Amino acid sequence: MNYMDYAIEEGEKALENGEIPVGVVIVKNGVIIGKGYNKKEMNNDPTEHAEIIAIKEACKIIGDWRLNGSEMYVTLEPCPMCAGAILQSRISRLYIGTFNKDMGACGSVVNLIDNRSLNSFVNTIWTYDDRCSELLKKFFSTRRKK
Repeated sequence: MNYMDYAIEEGEKALENGEIPVGVVIVKNGVIIGKGYNKKEMNNDPTEHAEIIAIKEACKIIGDWRLNGSEMYVTLEPCPMCAGAILQSRISRLYIGTFNKDMGACGSVVNLIDNRSLNSFVNTIWTYDDRCSELLKKFFSTRRKK
């Protein structure tokens, strides 16, 4: 199983809870140190994005806010808030499952992750995993039926 598979499992948890199905895992030295899925609706908190939850867990596990040398696998391109948290936590590599045409902050709408004006750069790999797109399609299809 690759790490994006684990991120997709997290996204499926969000879908089951009626949340936008975004899932994340953070890996360091081959070990998952953080994971999360969207809980914004569940917790009535606009900061409860999968990326923020996973970063907080990873920091707690390693006992440091610096996540240098770690990799994040996320099903949907991070928004500006999450891109900022990724930069602040110093994650080294970011794998993205699909683009976010509305709020993407890693190259599709804006690019905070690789922005020389902000002195920021995270090695970003776009995997374009169809399963990530399908999660979103399933969510919005179900939502439209209601």
